[in-house]
Amino acid sequence: MELTVYLAGQIHDNWREELKNKVSSRNLPFTFVGPQENHERSDSIGEDVLGNQPSNLYRDHAASSINNFRTLVLMKKSDAVIALFGESYKQWNTAMDISTAIALNKPTILVRPESLIHPLKEIANKANVTVTSMDQALDVLAYVYE
Repeated sequence: MELTVYLAGQIHDNWREELKNKVSSRNLPFTFVGPQENHERSDSIGEDVLGNQPSNLYRDHAASSINNFRTLVLMKKSDAVIALFGESYKQWNTAMDISTAIALNKPTILVRPESLIHPLKEIANKANVTVTSMDQALDVLAYVYE
């Protein structure tokens, strides 16, 4: 059995590739999906599909509509969701993604540093599992196969 895991979190560094390498070294049967990682593509998709927009407000609205559609399709196809909150970037999209996953009743693993315990207390309470490292998140997923 192979699990499809949606990886929610910022797109500004290579944490997803690091996770995929760890999964490969542990020989775990996971397929990963997630948000559009090409930031420029994510920002321009609305105008790429719908044409030029009259202002940045409408450009962002058009892009977010298509990005939200993509996220919903991939999340609904996923068996589980890992949401990584870090300290380096604003995490609005991560909060939205894990909230969507919880509303869809997807099994969720919240990964957050100790410094974010208080700000994420409500999300942590709704997630199935809350951990402090990606290794712990992988241990949770690997346990499915025991």
